[in-house]
Formats: sequence, C-alpha cells, structure tokens
Amino acid sequence: MLWILIALIVFAGLTLWRASARQASAEAEYPPAGQFVEVDGTRVHYVEAGEGPPVVLIHGSSGNVNDWTFDMFARLSGNYRVIAFDRPGLGYTQMIGPNALAADQARLLADAAAAIGADAPIVVGHSYGGAIALAWALERPENVSGLLILAGASHPWDTGIGTYYTLLSHPISGPIMASLLAAWVPDSVVAANIEGVFAPQTAPDGYAEHFGPGLTLRRFSLLENARQRASLLPQIEDMASRYGEITAPMEILHGDADATVGLHIHSEPLSRAVPNGNLVVMEGVGHMPHHADPEAIVDAIDRLSVASGLR
Repeated sequence: MLWILIALIVFAGLTLWRASARQASAEAEYPPAGQFVEVDGTRVHYVEAGEGPPVVLIHGSSGNVNDWTFDMFARLSGNYRVIAFDRPGLGYTQMIGPNALAADQARLLADAAAAIGADAPIVVGHSYGGAIALAWALERPENVSGLLILAGASHPWDTGIGTYYTLLSHPISGPIMASLLAAWVPDSVVAANIEGVFAPQTAPDGYAEHFGPGLTLRRFSLLENARQRASLLPQIEDMASRYGEITAPMEILHGDADATVGLHIHSEPLSRAVPNGNLVVMEGVGHMPHHADPEAIVDAIDRLSVASGLR
C-alpha cells in the first residue's frame, strides 16, 4: 500500500512538472504575435494588419489568433484594417474570472476594439466566436456595422456537451484531467483532433505548425475553454429570444457537412430570426468554412462593407 502511495505521489509530481514544461515550451515556440490593449484591468492580445474599414475576427473554442493569421489576414489586409483578438483565457488574453460568459467576452472585445480606434467594425465570429459576435451586437449595438457568422453557435441544442467537457469543466475532476492532458496527450491525438475539426476537408499544409496547439493544451486554457463551453447553452437560450433586436446587416455562412455545429439547428433558424440576415449554405463544407472556401468569406465581408455603408 505504501509503495502505491509513493508511486502516485511521484506520478503526480512528474505530471505537474511535465505539464509546466510543455506549457513553457509552447509559449517559447509561439510567443504573442501581436500587441496588447488593457480594458478595465484585463490585457487583451490582438493582431492587426492593413488599412480601410475595420474587420474584427473572433476565433472559436480552443482557438487563438493564429487560426486567422494562417490565411485570412493576407486575403483581407489589402482592403481592410483586419484585427483578430484572442478570447479570454485563450491565446494570450487574460481570463476575466473562472468562466467568461458570452456577454462578458463581447463587451470586453468591443471595448478593446474601440480602444484601438475600431469602434464600429464588421464583426466576424467562427463557431463559439459566432455566439460572441451575436452577443456583441446585442450588448454593444452601436459598436458594430455588420456581422458575419461562420458555422456559429446561435440556437439551443439537445445533445448535451459530452463526457470530455463534463469532466473538464467540473471543479474537482477538471484540474486533474487538465494536468493529465497537458502533460501526457500525444502529438498523434492532437493531429487527429485537428483533422477531425476540418472534416470532411483536411487541414491545409502547415496549419498545425502555424496554429500552435500547445497553446490550447496549457492547463488554464483547457479549463477555461471547457467552462465556457459547458455554460454556453443557457446563454444561447436567452440570446436567441433577442435576435430580432439586431438591425445590423448579417451574413451567415455554414457548410451543410458540418458535424460540429449543425446547419439546421443553428444558422437556418438564425437567418429567420434576424431582420437583415443572408444565409449562404456551403455545399460539402465542414466546420472550417474560412479555410475550405476563404474567398467566400472575403466576398461576404465585401457585401457587408457595402450594406453597412463602410464602402
């Protein structure tokens, strides 16, 4: 019995050391790519490029600004001032409490955009970021010129959140699981998960190396991402009843092969709920439309820039 206890203590110590070492390695390999702006005591990390009408890009669950800088920045920066923010607790933006609600994140990012002179941008949100973009329009309607929702979470679902998020968001099992994942998850599992997000497409060459999955595997990011995901449904239920208030022009792009955020559950009812929404169904496209057909995203932003009067 004593040897078992000693072995557990040694394993726990090795796990914590290895998790810390992997975090340090990830942050050394993928340091902050942009700048910081402070909003009410919270440091918000952002990357920007280009000149013209402002466009703000908001990433999804487990993401960071590198998802946008892989390809979309180069496509947009010739005609727009394009800005990508790390969401709280992910990338290099500080946490705003143990569970940043969608409305809290939206207010933080809207205020951060205003602080750097982009007070009424076109707001683009992917997946979970789509919920943040919608919350932005509800919380700061005067600070948005148009919305582009990409495979966005917008309406209630009835499939639960799964064992992974249930355990990882729990106050007891969560820290244990986060430490184990941060220390021991093999690269092959990380690669498989990245490919799974892109299915039925495949991740572009060089995407994983650019994105920096080690940033997602930091313990605090794993925990914050899970807490945000676990608490989203009741927030969506409240938000969905208010979408009729959104008057900004909206483009809604969603692939009909998306197995992560369902087209019929989310984007189709969203297009009926808002007064100025245009739904574009992308045939055969999965959960990463901005990589599967990036020019379709550029075209949608161009339409918004005209509809909003920015051009």
